[in-house]
Amino acid sequence: MTLRPTLLALALTLSPLPVLAADAPAKYRSVQEILAASPDSDWHAPAAENLLYMDLDAGRVIIELAPEFAPEHAGNIRTLAREGFWNGTSIYRSQDNFVVQFGDADADDPAKARPLGSAKTHLPAEFQRPSRGLAFTALPDRDGWAARTGFAGDFAVASDGEHTWLAHCYGAVGAGRNNDEDSSIGAELYVVTGQSPRQLDRNITLVGRVLKGMELLSATRRGPDPMGFYEDTAQRTPIRSIRLASDVPADQRTPLRVLRTDSRTFAEAVEARRNRRDDFYKRAAGHIDLCNIPLPVR
Repeated sequence: MTLRPTLLALALTLSPLPVLAADAPAKYRSVQEILAASPDSDWHAPAAENLLYMDLDAGRVIIELAPEFAPEHAGNIRTLAREGFWNGTSIYRSQDNFVVQFGDADADDPAKARPLGSAKTHLPAEFQRPSRGLAFTALPDRDGWAARTGFAGDFAVASDGEHTWLAHCYGAVGAGRNNDEDSSIGAELYVVTGQSPRQLDRNITLVGRVLKGMELLSATRRGPDPMGFYEDTAQRTPIRSIRLASDVPADQRTPLRVLRTDSRTFAEAVEARRNRRDDFYKRAAGHIDLCNIPLPVR
């Protein structure tokens, strides 16, 4: 399936980030200083069964799946990874200021398409989920796309109170589809590499985000207009393999720890970006956009 043409109610468990007063002490700590001083308890290791290792000639891209938001797609993606579906495929699209896309470039041709093995061939659209029962760390600032934004676990999210959904920020991973909303199965995936296309929120199933290796994707040679699909197959980026971290021997895994988005350290890091006060910045913005908050990973 390819990506081609053809408030907040009590349902959410809110943990709002603190906002510093305008007359806060002049002493400013940078994000780097805040992270360096953070306790180990403010960091966590993502579950290995939710991590995809995408190995390219240039290095490893690590994707974290979001089964709380797209359980059917996450399950299918795990099946495809375990059965080696993506091994030997490629990044076959790179559209400037938009996405890279990867998988089986011949997926739309029944005569050439790769077999899907035991993966499901039909899934429901998973554009959003009920807000009830979801722990949500809210941002203090207004958003143009939703009544409230923030983080649920490691993921940037937006909400209208009744429902919550993953946001199309830089590094978000989505399942390419055709016109029918339930036409994605997770075999053809894309990663946002440009300015956050939030208009796609709740129109395409997002399945996770890149935790490490975005530089390998964002530097991919751009394909031709209008949509970045390579006409010359030699320009595609080969994918050696995509595996679940849980299926990789322990000594071959990439150790990662991710800052907890419900931690004091995360709140302080967000505020340091929101109101940066140092010799370079002459005016503190006093505002931050959801997609302008990188998730610290070490």
